[in-house]
This record gives sequence, structure tokens and C-alpha cells, in this order.
Amino acid sequence: FVVGTDDLLLNRNTRNVEAKAIIARKARELIRPDSTIFFDSGSTTTALGREMEDVRALAFTNSLTCAAELARLERVRTIMVGGGLNRYSMSLNGSKTIEQVSELSFDLLFLGVTSFQSTTGFACGSDDEAALKRALIAHAEKTVVLMDSSKLGQKSTFKICDLADVDCVVSDGNLTEHFKKYCEEAEVEVL
Repeated sequence: FVVGTDDLLLNRNTRNVEAKAIIARKARELIRPDSTIFFDSGSTTTALGREMEDVRALAFTNSLTCAAELARLERVRTIMVGGGLNRYSMSLNGSKTIEQVSELSFDLLFLGVTSFQSTTGFACGSDDEAALKRALIAHAEKTVVLMDSSKLGQKSTFKICDLADVDCVVSDGNLTEHFKKYCEEAEVEVL
């Protein structure tokens, strides 16, 4: 893949499929009727869109694949934020997207990440996506990171945020004891 991007979403969709399904089912339990939710781009957030139940909610997303999954639901009103197309992640981002997000607020943000290291925090491979993710965190009441355990200790170029900047990490049940302790110290819930 190209430096400065994450791998193609198509490729990511075929990796750790069962772990992503586990994460999606756990994260689904956090969704409350009559809430505003932002689904970030990524293969795990797309899996959550696929698992979401048809409850009355307002869903925002910058992800074409998430929007396609949410389109099957009748009681969920889905709004896409616009911007430039990132063909690697099948998502929209850039300054226009950040501008739109700055005028919104969400009860719940489901955030996709590429990696986590204890020294640098959560990161991804695109500077535009990292900037959007930071803007989303700033406008969310509660930030939930969806992350399978394979992302621990991985390295990505663009920092999103520190562990203490999120409220919850939903994973596949295979997180290290070291990471769980780190979450406990940062008062971050682990599911």
C-alpha cells in the first residue's frame, strides 16, 4: 500500500473477521435508542453497522461502507458528512469534513484505529484521518475505540490521541494484561 495511508479496506475486511464480529456484538450493546452516534470509518466500525439493531437513532458517518450497512435500517436516520474520498478506506475526510463535524455533537463515537503503543497512544496511517478522528473525539460525549488485539504494539505514523482521551475500548477478549492495567490506570473501561 501507499505510504501515508492504511491498507485497503478490502484487505482489512478479510483479516481478523471473527475478532471484528465479537467486537461489533459487544459494541452494539452500548447503543441506546434516541441517541446520536458517529460511526468512524474502518472494517470494525463497518462490522458494527452490520450488527446494529433497528432502534430509533441518528447515525452520522464518513464511511461509505458503514452507510451501506446502516441503509438497511428503517428507524435509524443516517447522515453522511462530506469531504474528499479516501479510496483506501472508502471514507470521506479532509478540511470540509472537519468543518462539518465541528458543528455537530454526538452522544457516542465509535472510533476505528490502526494501532496502539503505550508510548504514543492510538494512531493511524493517514494525517487527514487522524485530524478528523481528533475532531470527532472533541465533539463526542463518549468515545469508544473498537480495536482487535492484533493492533496492540503496532506502529502507525499519525497519532490520534492518548488512551486517557477515550472512555472505553471494545476488543476481542485477547488484550494483554499490561494493556488492561494501563486502561485501569487511565480509567478507561474495557469490554
